Parts: sequence; structure tokens; C-alpha cells
Amino acid sequence: MKTRLLILAAALALFAAPAFAMHCPMDMAEIDAALAKNPTLMADQLAEVKKLRADGEAFHKAGKHQESVDTLAKAKKILGLK
Repeated sequence: MKTRLLILAAALALFAAPAFAMHCPMDMAEIDAALAKNPTLMADQLAEVKKLRADGEAFHKAGKHQESVDTLAKAKKILGLK
């Protein structure tokens, strides 16, 4: 019984990582679309969004998907996205 639970837990862990990985590109695309509409932000806010967007992509490429999701969420918040 414990072996089955361990196998199930390992399988769930394997499927969870790609779920986070797939979330990052969607967030980046949403941020890019919002930036393309020339949002009314202060210059420092715009710079922060661009930095967070770049950092989020770097985390994604490095396989640090939770950090990517968290960083991109900060950019989305500044842009007023959900």
C-alpha cells in the first residue's frame, strides 16, 4: 500500500512541474499584450514591469517555474491584470 502511494505521489510530482512551466509563457504573453497597448503607467512602473517580465522569462528558462510565476504575477499586478 505504501509503495502505491509513493508511486502515485511521484507521478503527481512529475505532472505538476510541466503545469507550472506551461503557465509562464501564458503570463508572459499576457504581459506583452498589455505592454503593446501602451498602458498609462509612470516611467518607473513601466521600467519595473519590463524588468519583472525579463526576470520572469529568465527564471522560466532556468527551470525555476515557481519563481517565474511569482515574478510575472508582480508585473501583472502593476499592469492591473488578474
